[in-house]
Amino acid sequence: MLTRREFGALTLSGLALPALTRAQVVSGVRLGVQTYSFRGLQREPGRDLVDSIIAAMAACGLTDCELWAPQIEPVSTTGRGASADERRQAREALRAWRVETALDHFQAIRRTFADAGMTINAYNYSFGSDFSDEEIDRGFQIARALGAEIITASTTLEVSERVAPVAGKHGMAVAVHNHSNTSDPNEFATPESFAAAMRLSPQFKVNLDIGHFTAANYDAVAWLREHHEGVTNLHIKDRRRDQGANVPWGTGDTPIREVLQLLKAEGWPIRAHLEYEHRGEGTPVQEVTKCLEYARAALA
Repeated sequence: MLTRREFGALTLSGLALPALTRAQVVSGVRLGVQTYSFRGLQREPGRDLVDSIIAAMAACGLTDCELWAPQIEPVSTTGRGASADERRQAREALRAWRVETALDHFQAIRRTFADAGMTINAYNYSFGSDFSDEEIDRGFQIARALGAEIITASTTLEVSERVAPVAGKHGMAVAVHNHSNTSDPNEFATPESFAAAMRLSPQFKVNLDIGHFTAANYDAVAWLREHHEGVTNLHIKDRRRDQGANVPWGTGDTPIREVLQLLKAEGWPIRAHLEYEHRGEGTPVQEVTKCLEYARAALA
């Protein structure tokens, strides 16, 4: 494992990033990665995954990302058998870390990505029902320090009502991320739930996961044609309809090629973030590379 300084030195010498010579805009479509895709990377005690993520992105030939917050936050030491008190203490420790960590820390992360020729387009900071007002506000400050343009969030409509005025105060877009639970009106999964979010604030947008949208039996192509102006970025993955599983790209029902071709034809400024979530046979880098190759072929 390289230290951050060693990695930066290699980056500047051009030795660490040969794959980055490949263009990241393919047929007019900006391709990036949701760093959750690299959740299988090993993490050393007391360290975040910034250097490992950058190295993984470089190996894949990607320079744009949506950064998943848990990868730069402290790891909880509580296991499944933890008591309620232990879980409460862990939660309070994370709350304190979010609120009290100096913004210089996140600005340093931004510089590390920038030194590698990479950008953090979005910060995936999912507002929970137990978030304090300070944690909500701090999420926007962290996102700014990281250089992110938007916050993406797996959250609920109820929590979003608390987030909306804070998003307005900071003037930053919050893109709600959908899953496929259509039975709970508090969850973001249906076109109606997207509309409800965007009524809360002009800062509220949609981070459309086309795999989950397909699993919920909706048509991503048709919805995008009508509502693309409210979409900041896509999560590209393959799932089967009727709440089906995540599957290797090209074996499910998600119209990946059709969606990418739509972005290409229309020229909309919507980023396509690849998300490796199915059970693959290789390493995260190998599997994300396969996803990138699929996307490139789909845009040809």
